Formats: sequence, structure tokens, C-alpha cells
Amino acid sequence: MGKTIAVIFVCHGNICRSTMAEYVMKFLVGQHNAGDMFEIDSAGTSREEEGNPVHPGTVAKLRSAGIPVGNHRARKITPADFYRFDYIIGMDSANIRNLERMCPDPALSGKICKLLSFTGSGADIADPWYTGNFDDTFRDVMAGCSAFLSCISRLDVKN
Repeated sequence: MGKTIAVIFVCHGNICRSTMAEYVMKFLVGQHNAGDMFEIDSAGTSREEEGNPVHPGTVAKLRSAGIPVGNHRARKITPADFYRFDYIIGMDSANIRNLERMCPDPALSGKICKLLSFTGSGADIADPWYTGNFDDTFRDVMAGCSAFLSCISRLDVKN
């Protein structure tokens, strides 16, 4: 890989799934000493949680898996993000619809994809804000991030 690959993970509020994906992806690229090859961030499609920290359930699940958690604060995706990031990865179909609606230039819509599409599935990642099940969300996020990393870097990533 030559240039830095910029990836942003997006869910509704940016406190559960997208932040989980951000930290899982940072962990995975770190395991392959590829951190300098990536710019990884997360955002939401709404302002509902803007400024709030990562959900305690996400923090607990990541820490139990040995994945470091930073001090991310929820933010809404901006038009500039569509230009800045190479991949804009949504967690579910509603996120994808919102991202497509928010995209400032139709030429950039090809950057938008759903995380589990990299696993060959069209499934949504369940929102633990509603389900309370951070284990299932983590399993799906890990599978999606691992498949994404394998796809773009040809690294053999196992979870």
C-alpha cells in the first residue's frame, strides 16, 4: 500500500457501533504494524449524541477484548468528510440511506458502503443502544473490519 487509506465508520449517534468499529480497526491495523498506512475515524448521521463520550457498553466490550479505547466524542459527519475519506462505511441500511442523502456530490457516493458487505453479507449490524447486546455487535464489527482490512490490504487477518 502506497498512500494513506482514510476510513470513516458511521452509525446513527456515533457512540456505539461506529466508535466500536473505529477502535477495532485501529487495533487490527496496529497488529499488522500498518497504523501509519491508515487514517481511521468515526461519526454519526445525527447530532443527537454530539459531544458525548463512547457508550459505556462499547467501552466495556472493547476493554474486555483487550482493545484500547480513546477519548472520542460523538460528532456528525460533515460534507468535508465525504471528500476527505476514501471509504465511508455505514453500519446499517438506514445509515447508508442517510449517507447517500447527505452526500454533497453524487460522484462521491461510490465511497459509501455497508460494513458487513465486506463479509459477503448484506446484513445490518444491530444497534446495541436498542438491543443491549454488545457481544453480538462486537462479533459483527470484528468480522466486518477484518474482512475490510483483508479486502483492501490483502493481509490475512484472522479474528
